[in-house]
Amino acid sequence: MGLNRQEKAVVIEEVTARVAAAGAMVLAEYRGLEVGKITTLRKQARENGVYLRVLKNTLARRAVAGTPYEHLADQMVGPLIYGISVDPVQAAKVLVEFAKSNDKLVIKSGALPGSVFDANGVKALATMPSREELLAKLMGTMQAPVTKFVQTLNEVPSKFVRTLAALRDQREGAAA
Repeated sequence: MGLNRQEKAVVIEEVTARVAAAGAMVLAEYRGLEVGKITTLRKQARENGVYLRVLKNTLARRAVAGTPYEHLADQMVGPLIYGISVDPVQAAKVLVEFAKSNDKLVIKSGALPGSVFDANGVKALATMPSREELLAKLMGTMQAPVTKFVQTLNEVPSKFVRTLAALRDQREGAAA
C-alpha cells in the first residue's frame, strides 16, 4: 500500500532537512540485493553517520529541488538507495566499500554541493581521508614544531646532567 499525500509530505520534509545539512549525497542501484545484505548496509551506514534511505524517485526529486543537489535529479532513475552524510567522504566510503563485496549494489552517481559525479568520481571521493583523519594530521603537523622545540630545550639540561654523571663515575673509578 502506497503512502498518502500527508505521509509523502512528511517524507519529503525529512529528506529535505537531511539534504540541507548534507556534505555529500550518493545514489546506488540496489536491484537484486537481498534484504539481509541491505540490513547489513544500513547498520554500517548508521555506525558511520550516514543517512541511508530507499525513496521513490519523484519524492527524492522534490526533496532536492531548490538545494545545491538539484542537479542530481537527472540521475534519479531506477530503484535507488540514497546515502546522505554531513561528512563529504563518509557516504561514498560506506557505499563503495559495501559495493566491493556485493556486486548487486551498483554506484550510479553522487554529488557535493553544486557538483555532480559519476560512479568513478564517487569511487575517487571514497579514497579521500575523512574529516577526522585530516584534522588529526593537521593537529600533528601543528604540534610538531612545538614538540621539537620542547625536546631541544630539554636536551641542554639533560646533556649537562649526563656530563656531570660521567665525571662523577670517572672520579669514583680513579679513586677506587
